[in-house]
Amino acid sequence: MLVQSERDVDELEVEDPERIAYVTQTTLSVDETSSILARLKERFPSLVGPRTDDICYATTNRQTAVKQLAGSCDLMLVIGSRNSSNSVRLVEVARDFGTDAHLIDSASEVREEWLRGKRVKDISEVDAVREDVRFMLPKQVREAVIAVGEVS
Repeated sequence: MLVQSERDVDELEVEDPERIAYVTQTTLSVDETSSILARLKERFPSLVGPRTDDICYATTNRQTAVKQLAGSCDLMLVIGSRNSSNSVRLVEVARDFGTDAHLIDSASEVREEWLRGKRVKDISEVDAVREDVRFMLPKQVREAVIAVGEVS
């Protein structure tokens, strides 16, 4: 069953509420997902979910950075593809925080009217989230590297 809001949770009818599980779409707003999950857990105490957060770390980190920046800027331009739900979501997150935001593919898409009344007072780098996720090579590759090292 598709659940897209807390209201959907309230209207949800399941055959056996003791046997219910969930997964989330990785491109959803982290805040929106959290409130829906909280409502699900409240309504279905036996709810089972993934062992780890299934919203990808990059999506979570980008949304965190946008939230942190949104309060200190008048305009946010998200550079990304219009068919990228992650890019679209970043614009929505900025707007949810009251910041004027637009999705662009390139500098040529910036409209002059977006810039009216906006001033660059300070240019600074913001260290919002440090990404330190590492992915292991597949076991076969690791074993091949070790084998090559032993032959040399």
